[in-house]
Amino acid sequence: MSSPKTPGPKSTAQSAARAAINRAAKAAQRPRPDAQQRPPKQNAKRATAEARQVAAAIQRGIADNQLDVLSADALQALIAAACKLYTARREGGEDFAPVPKNAISATEVMVTASGLLRAADLAAFELGMWQGWTGR
Repeated sequence: MSSPKTPGPKSTAQSAARAAINRAAKAAQRPRPDAQQRPPKQNAKRATAEARQVAAAIQRGIADNQLDVLSADALQALIAAACKLYTARREGGEDFAPVPKNAISATEVMVTASGLLRAADLAAFELGMWQGWTGR
């Protein structure tokens, strides 16, 4: 009689990403009476550290060819939140690129931009018109 096969251990990157996302999700659900008392810079430092941990786990997953390091819905939530925060900061007067120069390839930009346009039911033509109107 053979024993049932057990799944192999998850990759380190996948485990780290899931752990970071689970910590962030639990923290968001937990009532934080002290959050309003904590200075905003402390909150920003914590969120920044957590975001860097998730980004590092994602990068390790890509390097290890573990592309399922995040579920599709978790990846969508991160991209949506990043887009909203970037837009709010730009509209608030900050002027910086969404990613550092040469941090991603032209193909990665095109694939992501195409996906974002499709998700919003927009065409490249509409983006061009909007850029012409707003100068952005």
